[in-house]
Amino acid sequence: MAPQGGHRTVAVILAGGSGQRMGLSTPKQLLKIAGKTILEHTLGVFEESPDIDEIFVLMNPGFLNDAADCVKKAGCTKVTAVLPGGTSRNATTQLALDALADHPAETTNVLFHDAVRPLLSQRIIRDCVTALREHRAVDVAIPSADTIIQVDEDVIVDVPRRANLRRGQTPQGFRLATIRDAYEKAWRDENFEATDDCSVVLRYLPGTPIYVVPGDEHNMKVTEPVDMFVADKLFQLASSDAPDLTEDEYAGALAGKTMVVFGASQGIGAALADLAQRFGARVFGYSRGATRTHAERPDDVAAALAQAYSATGRIDFVVNTAGVLRIGRLDAIDPEAIEEALRVNYLAPIHIARAAFPYLAKTGGHLLLYTSSSYTRGRAEYSLYSSAKAATVNLTQALADEWSADGVRINCINPERTSTPMRTQAFGQEPPHTLLSADQVARTSLNVLLSGLTGQVIDVRREDPLTGGRTS
Repeated sequence: MAPQGGHRTVAVILAGGSGQRMGLSTPKQLLKIAGKTILEHTLGVFEESPDIDEIFVLMNPGFLNDAADCVKKAGCTKVTAVLPGGTSRNATTQLALDALADHPAETTNVLFHDAVRPLLSQRIIRDCVTALREHRAVDVAIPSADTIIQVDEDVIVDVPRRANLRRGQTPQGFRLATIRDAYEKAWRDENFEATDDCSVVLRYLPGTPIYVVPGDEHNMKVTEPVDMFVADKLFQLASSDAPDLTEDEYAGALAGKTMVVFGASQGIGAALADLAQRFGARVFGYSRGATRTHAERPDDVAAALAQAYSATGRIDFVVNTAGVLRIGRLDAIDPEAIEEALRVNYLAPIHIARAAFPYLAKTGGHLLLYTSSSYTRGRAEYSLYSSAKAATVNLTQALADEWSADGVRINCINPERTSTPMRTQAFGQEPPHTLLSADQVARTSLNVLLSGLTGQVIDVRREDPLTGGRTS
C-alpha cells in the first residue's frame, strides 16, 4: 500500500522490559502465548497492517539476538532495525527518534507500541493512522469501568468523575516533527520524567491537542503473571470465534492438500472429512470399522500414513478424533477396558504424533487432536477418559514447543458436549438444543487447521463467551 498523502508510518515496538514484575530472568516479551512469543504476535499484527510501512524494534540490550530470532520466525519483512533500548521508557523513545533522524519530520508518522500488548487490533492501527492525517498527536484509551480514587498517604483526597477518565493503551501516534520537538524541550528540564510519550507532548507542547482513539478491552498489557493466562485464553477465544472463510477461500487453501483423519467413520471425524473433501482436499479416512485401522496400534498408523503419502506425495493435515468413553467407577471397570481406554485415548495420539511428524515437517503441516471439557477437572464415573484428555492437552502444548523450529503446528480442539454416536452410546438420548453438532465442531476444526496457531486448546461452544450469543 502506498503511503497516504505522501506520509509514511513507522511502528516502533518498545520491547525493553526486563520481566522483573513477573519474577523472571527472561523479558516477558519473549514468553510464549498461543505457541509464539509475545513479541512475535505483536510483530505479526504490524506486519499484516497495510497502514504500516516500516517497523523498528527497541529491545532489552541483553536480548538483541532473541529479538532478531523473533523477527525471523514472524516472517517480518517490514522490520528494518532491531536496536538496543535505553534504561527508561523516555530514553528508549529518544533512541528510536535518533534512529529516525534520516526520516522527513513532517511526512513521517510514528506509532509507539508496547511489545507486551499482543492483542492489538487492525482497527486501532487503522484509526490511529487515519487520525494522524488531521492531528499531530494521538493516544488510544478505553473508558474506566472502575471508580478511580486519588490518595495521599493512603487517605482518599479526591474521587474524579469517572465519565471524564480513560485508561490509556498503546499505540501512541505522532507526527515525527511533533514528538521530536517535545523531547528536545523535555531534555532541557532537569526534572523531566514521564511514563508515556503523550504526557511528554502534553507537558512540553501544551498547545498541541492530543486526539483520543477508542481502544479495546482485549488490547491488554501483559505485566503480571495472571495476565499470561488471560491473554492465552483470549487468543483461544479469538481463534474459535474467527469468521468462516468463503467457499472460494476454503477451496484455495485446500487445493492440492492431503488430509489424513483417524476416527473418520462417524461423528466429528466424518463431518470434518466430508467438509475438507467438499472444498477440494484429498482426504484419507481411517477407522476401526471402515478400514480396520486401530489408531492405538503403531503399525496401523504407519501404514495409513504411508498409503496417503504414496498416493499424493504429501501430507498436510493429520487429525485424530478416535476415542472411547467407558462410564463407571474405576474400581469396578474391567482391567481390559482400562487398558483399551488408555491405549485409544492417550497412546493413540502419541503414536500418531510420532509417525506423522516426518511427513508434516516436509509440508509445514498441522496435527489436530481433541480433548474434552472434562480435562479441566476430572469427572466421576469417567476418570480414565477425563485424565487421558488432560494428558492430551499437555502433549499438545509440549509438542508445540518441540516442533516450533520445524514449522509443524499442533493444536487441540475442546468441544462442549457434542452430538456424536460415542456420546449417545455413553449417555443415551439428550435434548438436541443442549448439544453442539458434529458439523459445528468440524467447521471450527477446519478453521484452526488453516490458521497459524500452534500449541492452543481451542474451545468450541454453543454460546459465544465473549458476546453471550449463540455461535453459528
